[in-house]
Amino acid sequence: MSEQAFEDTFILGTHRIPRMGYGAMQLAGPGVFGPPKDRDAAVAVLREAVALGVRHIDTSDFYGPHVTNQILCEALHPYPESLVIVTKIGAVRGSDGSWLPAQEPEQLRQAVHDNLRNLKLEALDVVNLRVMGNVHAPAEGSIARQVEALAEMQRAGLVRHIGLSNVTAAQIEEAQRIVPIVCVQNQYNLISRDDDALVDALAAQGIAYVPFFPLGGFSPLRSAALSNIAESIGATPMQAALAWLLHRAPNILLIPGTSSLGHLRENIAAAQIRLSGDVYAQLDAIARMDG
Repeated sequence: MSEQAFEDTFILGTHRIPRMGYGAMQLAGPGVFGPPKDRDAAVAVLREAVALGVRHIDTSDFYGPHVTNQILCEALHPYPESLVIVTKIGAVRGSDGSWLPAQEPEQLRQAVHDNLRNLKLEALDVVNLRVMGNVHAPAEGSIARQVEALAEMQRAGLVRHIGLSNVTAAQIEEAQRIVPIVCVQNQYNLISRDDDALVDALAAQGIAYVPFFPLGGFSPLRSAALSNIAESIGATPMQAALAWLLHRAPNILLIPGTSSLGHLRENIAAAQIRLSGDVYAQLDAIARMDG
């Protein structure tokens, strides 16, 4: 069976980067709140990610809060010129660790300055507006005020490029009438396929699509099917799921997160897996399984 089509790199903003990146969320404490148990280990994971070729790191100042960005700065500042740091704004953390919307323009401006301060940057490469919606699913509603606030910060030189997270196709179109959008970050994986058409539409426009929760929502039956296919190609289930995403569309950029050096290396190794057309079809069919 012939190999499924595959591209190694894609453009994010003004950088052509490897499509396997790293998500820094898990470097904070439990529940993405407070400091990690082992800060030195978190620093080591970030340094190893860059040493292994990662050039796209996803973060936010509401991870911790502040903790993840401070660890990122400790580990990598001054940053390699080839590294793209993507951050998110649109939420704050309560004293109990809760996630609270922070969508007013002044709150967004404060969030950008918090990211700049904790990352020790004069301008942020890419800032994603995280629309709260239904937490892990988008909900319709105008985001014009928020995007206009980001566009103003872009004109001021604080933000180089703008992306969106947890959004609908209509919200992307609304945002594009205000400012160019370089990436969209939504929940998407082998079985969470609501964005199938959106992934393809963004690919046609040259816009990166960055899925989160690559293994979220699997039933036991689907997990077993994934494990069996992964075993047949000498991979872990996570590696197989990541490989499917990389083969799904050329504009998909991955940001799997971990605080483990071992899991980091496994995740990055998934970028070297080339799926045959037959194996890709088997993985693709998991979404159509009952239960």
